[in-house]
Amino acid sequence: MTEKRQITIQVPVLARVEGEGRLELRVRDGTIEDLRLRIFEPPRMFEKLLERREYTEVPDMVARICGICPVAYQMSAVQAIENLFGVEPGPWVRAMRRVFYCGEWIQSHSLHIHMLAAPDFLGFTGIAEMARDHAEEVRRGLRLQALGNDLIRLLGARSVHPVGARIGGFHHAPARAQVAALREKLLAALPEAEALVRWTAALDLPAHEQDFTCVALRHSHEYPMNAGRLVSSQGLDIPVNQFETRFEEHQEAHSTALHCLLDGKSYLVGPLARLNLNLDRLPTPVRRLLDSTGIKFPSRNMAHSIVARALEIVVALHEALRLLAAYHEPSAPYVSVTPRAGTGFGCTEAPRGTLWHRYEIDASGKVIRARIVPPTSQNQARIEEDLRQSLQAYGLHHHDDALRRRGEMVIRHYDPCISCATHFLDLRVHRS
Repeated sequence: MTEKRQITIQVPVLARVEGEGRLELRVRDGTIEDLRLRIFEPPRMFEKLLERREYTEVPDMVARICGICPVAYQMSAVQAIENLFGVEPGPWVRAMRRVFYCGEWIQSHSLHIHMLAAPDFLGFTGIAEMARDHAEEVRRGLRLQALGNDLIRLLGARSVHPVGARIGGFHHAPARAQVAALREKLLAALPEAEALVRWTAALDLPAHEQDFTCVALRHSHEYPMNAGRLVSSQGLDIPVNQFETRFEEHQEAHSTALHCLLDGKSYLVGPLARLNLNLDRLPTPVRRLLDSTGIKFPSRNMAHSIVARALEIVVALHEALRLLAAYHEPSAPYVSVTPRAGTGFGCTEAPRGTLWHRYEIDASGKVIRARIVPPTSQNQARIEEDLRQSLQAYGLHHHDDALRRRGEMVIRHYDPCISCATHFLDLRVHRS
């Protein structure tokens, strides 16, 4: 029998997510009447801060948007500016940028799996409690995260807010001996990463399927990371410079983060969307590993995101090993750049999903306007939609604490980076 009651649930601070947000839920007679994922962090105005800055300053500035995925912001920015200037940095730079990105996927995915998501599925409040019963699994996760940081440091000079990237390439090329030593570490880590995939697939994952639209980059032959066209599971297939013709951000009164919609509807970006749309781009041994888990992809179960993240760690290890196998030090790690006026577009796959940049620059090389659309603002409408469906399916008769825990688990499936999402606010002042 359905209990007739009205309840109001508030999760004042979301635990184990990056940044600060709040979930508000109002239920009447067994039906969700109102649900809001409130983002109340102050807007950071990064686009405005970039105005009138030299194009050379942009990569290091946008890296400060996020301490977990600074490489993604740098790579989307350099692509956009090089697109505008007509720069082709060459195969060495392109390969090393992909290696650079592999490091970020490894460290970010490992952090999320072990510190943020796995405690949900194992019944723990956090990684410290989980480590008492799963010490070796936690140590394995920390080793993989450290290895990802080492890979970022190889080309970025440091792992947090790296400073090695520049328009046209990198400031410095690592020595062959340094690359060879790190490649040995990557080889040694492969069995651990493969074991992580099997471990995540064996977790007690909720079996709740939903219908949603997946969006990601798709490349002619690579698993998408730093190049490709924007595609969706509903037939979208456009170049990145047409993003604004189909995707639109808008302000919700309850959030300082913008909501982005595709043709007026919510959609999913991130590892599950990438995997669903690019199964045929997986290296053969990685596809065999995925098939061995028994989980069928494409998947409509958001809980399978943890498996997708683990699998992308293996993808990144394979890709870094391939690209570094015949490493050589170039005569110069960058090409020269001549600024010109116009608009450039860049789009890459951050760990959390598609990250799109647009820059308008004048003839002297100064930024006139910038626009950045991070993954979390693209996922926010989908998160709220998922919360409604998942909590209703879970059962609103459950105790408030159980509903809170389930709600937070759903949000963590998306690994939101809330600070990244609070990048802009439309401020209008009417005076009389």
